[in-house]
Amino acid sequence: MTLLLFGCDGQVGRELQRALAPLAPVVALGRLGRDGLSGDLTDLAGIRRTIAHVQPTVILNAAAYTAVDQAESDPETAQRINGEAPGVMAEAAAELGAWLIHYSTDYVFPGDGTTPWTEQDTPAPLSVYGRTKWAGEQGIAAATPRHLILRTSWVYGLQGKNFPRTLLRLAATRTSLDVVEDQVGAPTGADLIADVTSHLVARVLGGEGASATATSDLAGIYHLAPSGETTWWALARFLVMRARAQGLSLCLDPDQIRPVSTEAFGAPAPRPANSRLDTSRLRSRFGLQLPPWEAGLERWLQVVTESFHTLPSHPSS
Repeated sequence: MTLLLFGCDGQVGRELQRALAPLAPVVALGRLGRDGLSGDLTDLAGIRRTIAHVQPTVILNAAAYTAVDQAESDPETAQRINGEAPGVMAEAAAELGAWLIHYSTDYVFPGDGTTPWTEQDTPAPLSVYGRTKWAGEQGIAAATPRHLILRTSWVYGLQGKNFPRTLLRLAATRTSLDVVEDQVGAPTGADLIADVTSHLVARVLGGEGASATATSDLAGIYHLAPSGETTWWALARFLVMRARAQGLSLCLDPDQIRPVSTEAFGAPAPRPANSRLDTSRLRSRFGLQLPPWEAGLERWLQVVTESFHTLPSHPSS
């Protein structure tokens, strides 16, 4: 049994290498690939050749075009990576009888209302990024029944560009900050995504005495996020308060984080106001408990505060 991971250099991909290691050998590929294997999702023929060569039991696609604003001016590349490559992986997986696990996003929904989105709700994405991710989901579903699509929201990790890292970097030097307060969701740790994925891989491969029919019944789309909800503004205040409590020296006071509207913030790509995801299907089918979002960020902060001075700077998103 072999697991083939695309996107190993991303924040989810790095955690997947850790979480999957006890299950089976993992062939982990970044965009540059290695040993003649392609990890570049714009190279569709190379992706096909790589899958055929590795002959994996499970393919995991943690690679994506995630520059939401940039996608508005580069829709062709976003479509190739997010929309076309997953379908190619699914076709290759079907030829081998392999499973495909793919990561999607709350951006496939329009973001209206206040009710958490379920897997049965009809996608209606607002942005190029959301539309290309939805296209990828459709390509997978059309090519193979042996798939798990995990929609997540507000992903963060110890590496890469994400809101918590950007917030703490800015808080180290600024005395005031504007943060959007009219978008609601749950920050999802890359470690949680990876740990849940490991559990799912074990189940679909017949763990816990499951039959082949039973594991096939587990295929489909699932929503994955921690319990609870917050806004970006409330999340920023939480991070600053808890980082201070853990001894991190910051210039920014929580009371100097000012709430602003999405419209006032003026990002090029539209964002969903409602990023809530209903995770009841995932929890009931796989017997999982999903912790509150605060617990994940507390763990993240414990690690980050120890090495905060080494965080690279990057533009705020």
